[in-house]
Amino acid sequence: MDATVDEDATLMLAYAQGDLSAFEALYARHRGTLYRFLLRTCRDQAVAEELFQDTWSRVIAARERYQPQAKFTTWLLQIAHNLLIDSHRRKRPMLEGEAAELVLAQVEIPPQEQPEHALSDFEQRRRLQRAIEQLPDEQRTAVLLRLEQDLSLEEIAEVTGAGRETVKSRLRYAMNKLREQLAE
Repeated sequence: MDATVDEDATLMLAYAQGDLSAFEALYARHRGTLYRFLLRTCRDQAVAEELFQDTWSRVIAARERYQPQAKFTTWLLQIAHNLLIDSHRRKRPMLEGEAAELVLAQVEIPPQEQPEHALSDFEQRRRLQRAIEQLPDEQRTAVLLRLEQDLSLEEIAEVTGAGRETVKSRLRYAMNKLREQLAE
């Protein structure tokens, strides 16, 4: 992090000292970004809303221990990411072998109905969203953090708890899959 503390970290430190308006400012700045990240990552509105509340509850609970060692947004997204992982672990058992193949076969999206027509911007964005939704969880998270949050490799590594090279690989594999799907 820069030698100068970012404005969000300053607000969080003020909140830790009892300034409620500082928390309100942080919440107003980051609620949309956080909710979109959760919803796009878990693809379930009820779960996203629950994780959204849990994330802010964790922020409130950690206010007195908060140390600005990373950007506030990185810290916030790291909390959300960890809650997402916990939610996935509790929610579904891991499928293997034929059971996994059956589930994956049901997830396929049918090919474009009119490939001979140029796609509108909206249709192109929707195709990209669908392609991102089909990525494995770890790749989808890395792509969303990179494209929507504009985080660096180091920041994504910090949020996800993965190494920089792992993040780089996840992004490379994800981008290759996206290119293949969008080329079809």
